[in-house]
Amino acid sequence: MHLIKPNWPAPAHVVAFSTTRKGGVSVGPFSSLNFGLHVSDRPEHVMANRALLSDGLGLIRQPLWLEQVHGVDVIKYDSSHRLDAAKPSVADGCWTDLPHYPCVVMTADCLPVLLTDQQGTFVAAVHAGWRGLCDGILQQAVQAAPAEPEQILVWLGPAIGPQAFQVGAEVREQFIKQDPRFEQAFVADKAGKWLADLYLLARLTLAKQGVEQVFGGEHCTYHESESFYSYRRDGVTGRMASLIYLAK
Repeated sequence: MHLIKPNWPAPAHVVAFSTTRKGGVSVGPFSSLNFGLHVSDRPEHVMANRALLSDGLGLIRQPLWLEQVHGVDVIKYDSSHRLDAAKPSVADGCWTDLPHYPCVVMTADCLPVLLTDQQGTFVAAVHAGWRGLCDGILQQAVQAAPAEPEQILVWLGPAIGPQAFQVGAEVREQFIKQDPRFEQAFVADKAGKWLADLYLLARLTLAKQGVEQVFGGEHCTYHESESFYSYRRDGVTGRMASLIYLAK
């Protein structure tokens, strides 16, 4: 199992990473480390992959796998949650200040965002596609965090890059209506559409919230096909996981 670890100044007890598509048991278009139960992969393969993740990391408690709906709800992960794969919590982000409660989101082009603070008092994981970014998922995450914005550290995990994410004019317009500064995250292409930079949209959004310590954003799930699933590239595909927890 190959893990991508954030290059950020988080405290040592904050454990965070994103998976690649390598190292699991799924086959075909889901080959091989698919964590999504909703993508028509064999459920027993998905559960085996999740077990590989938990066992490989020596997790004391299972991650909170979410039913992600491109919304803006960010929930707190605590002892009230039942870890039932058949009825996952409906949300696009979660956070906790409890040790050994892993927060996780799944992606295959959308932007995974991991958060903590300089003291490592909390962790959060957020699933941010363009719709979630536009509707305020990162604002919700920052507001939920028990830390001042200037203390928050953010890592942007593997997502579709700015040379591959083509969108229509209506997407660009929705962002620019909120703030003209978002215009810099869109470049016109030869097809009469726009190339959107999810990483820059996230950085601009976080900066407006007072969060300036933002890291990552160097991968492209669409072009790095050996390492990452991409829904935009393949249609039928698996999902990577981005996970973060407090080790103490």
